[in-house]
Amino acid sequence: MNNKIFEYELPQDRIAQRPLEQREEAKLMIVNRQTGKIEHSIFKNIINFFSNSDVLVLNNTRVIPARLYGKKETGGKIEILLLKKIQPSIWEVLIRGKIKEGMQILFDEISGTVLKKNDVGSWILQFDTDDDEKVFSIGRVPIPPYIKRDDDEKDITDYQTVYAEKYGSVAAPTAGLHFTKNILKELENKGVVITFITLHIGYASLRIYRGFDEKKLILPEFFEISEESASVLNDAIRTGKKICAVGTSTVRAIESVEKANNKICACKRYTDLFIEPGYEFRYINKMITNFHLPRSTHLSMVCAFGGTELIQKAYTIAVDTGYRFYSYGDAMLII
Repeated sequence: MNNKIFEYELPQDRIAQRPLEQREEAKLMIVNRQTGKIEHSIFKNIINFFSNSDVLVLNNTRVIPARLYGKKETGGKIEILLLKKIQPSIWEVLIRGKIKEGMQILFDEISGTVLKKNDVGSWILQFDTDDDEKVFSIGRVPIPPYIKRDDDEKDITDYQTVYAEKYGSVAAPTAGLHFTKNILKELENKGVVITFITLHIGYASLRIYRGFDEKKLILPEFFEISEESASVLNDAIRTGKKICAVGTSTVRAIESVEKANNKICACKRYTDLFIEPGYEFRYINKMITNFHLPRSTHLSMVCAFGGTELIQKAYTIAVDTGYRFYSYGDAMLII
């Protein structure tokens, strides 16, 4: 991957620190990859770009309260970011602070023991409880590092989609943050078929790639496509309906599924799929996405889908016309 393709200059004040009070009032850029036309609207008007010939696929993952603050027995402060549950009471985590194997970390009401360090820099931590709710009760919203403030009560709802269901992500599927229950209802009333997949987004989604072999750094993420959703997708393919994926995580899950007898299979597994320009999309016809970090895997995927030159043009226009970027920023619909 040529990293220079995915570079762009962004003023710091364009990085959204909070969402709009009404999430559906975010700007919406419509990018037509066939004609190259770029239009501007508001997200609540997205229903105008859908019909009963469309299927909308949403990622129903739920962000866990992944950031924990504790201390060592000596009193030193420690920050923990939950990454992935390995088995009851045992988690893969990132740790900020001086730590070593066998050390105990004290939290409010519970504690954890550092078991070992992994080759990739993360740690294995065992809590003294296998009750996830007790662990989550001391956690905080893991807002991204480019949001330069502490998390607060508003982030508990702001950094979660209205259809979030299954706990497992340490970062939100941010393209879905713009949807309201009312918009989803209006789309259904218009005949749009809505279905859900699950992909639990890991910390790797926040990484920036700096010229080494990115493909070796794409950490696997768990995803699930149910029998019901697989049936909806297969019906869409059979009848010629257009499949619109909400967010790069949804695209990654759908494009990772295997086929049997020429049909998409329901599955539960991990994917390390890396999508870059030149990739041939098998299923997706439309994509809703936010504006992403330079040199990120998300931006690589968007360029693969929309075309690098067209996406570069769209990002230049977004910067010049005041769009808000990243997790709490504005949206793009690629058709």
